[in-house]
Amino acid sequence: MINTDSIFSIASEADFKALALDIFKFQFENNPVYRSFCDLLYIHPSDVKCIEAIPFLPIQFFKSHQILSSTDEIKTTFSSSGTTGSVTSKHHVTDVSIYEQSFRKGFNTFYGNVSDYVILALLPNYLERKDSSLIYMVNDLIKQSNHAESGFYLDTIQELKERLIQLDAEGKKVLLLGVSFALLDLVELHQFHLKNTIIMETGGMKGRRKELVREELHAILKSGFGVSKIHSEYGMTELLSQAYSLGNGRFNCPKWMRILTRDPEDALSLQKPTKTGGINVIDLANINSCAFIATQDLGRVYEDHSFEIIGRFDSSDIRGCNLMVL
Repeated sequence: MINTDSIFSIASEADFKALALDIFKFQFENNPVYRSFCDLLYIHPSDVKCIEAIPFLPIQFFKSHQILSSTDEIKTTFSSSGTTGSVTSKHHVTDVSIYEQSFRKGFNTFYGNVSDYVILALLPNYLERKDSSLIYMVNDLIKQSNHAESGFYLDTIQELKERLIQLDAEGKKVLLLGVSFALLDLVELHQFHLKNTIIMETGGMKGRRKELVREELHAILKSGFGVSKIHSEYGMTELLSQAYSLGNGRFNCPKWMRILTRDPEDALSLQKPTKTGGINVIDLANINSCAFIATQDLGRVYEDHSFEIIGRFDSSDIRGCNLMVL
């Protein structure tokens, strides 16, 4: 068994690589779906000496298979959003405390103590769902903040406007997390001039508005909120960790998470830094599901391990990865 405490006590590059290889071996032996995938690639742990040689499971498997590396009872299942009738991803979680450690320690890494902030959440499309990992995280951060003003806003955008103005004028540190279309709705309602507030967008339009490239979206939001930077969160149902951008468009990972890119035309070939490719994620907090995931996002990674997201694959398939019937 892997000691889960070791995930959050990584102190060096060597620690990360050693633990990633240990978790690969553990999941090869204990995750039937991942084992079948590796077998189809003719890859065995004895062949894998570096993290670049670890196979990355296509993210679509979370829609069609139960991805588990544990026989423990499933305590909760997070589901992705989807249009009516579409197949959604399901991330079965046997130990919710690992997720809580991950997002609490991850937030602290980049923003410090959550109790220093008033947390305001504008996540209407997520709040309507009870199985959202994002809502679980933000709800916990709101509780941890220990500020009476912290909370969710659904259809009370006018109230949020007034609360935001008041808190900022009082000089309180405020973090407003919002889905992109809702933040745009807010700045269309009012032109802000915020001095003590961080604006963090958590994702796209979800069919509510025309999709915008990041630069255009952030330019509108910076102007509307009167701030110099827009922060971003990168996470997904299939992960138990998040990366954050503090306003320069580049995301940084906590020590137990790493991004690599693969050749868009050859899913089994990794690329050197700065080349655009498919995003592969190593999330060691996924100890009980799968820590090695090939996503449908396109981006590039830099020498310092920061990364940016450029878009998504046009096709719903990840080319070269469809070795098993989904």
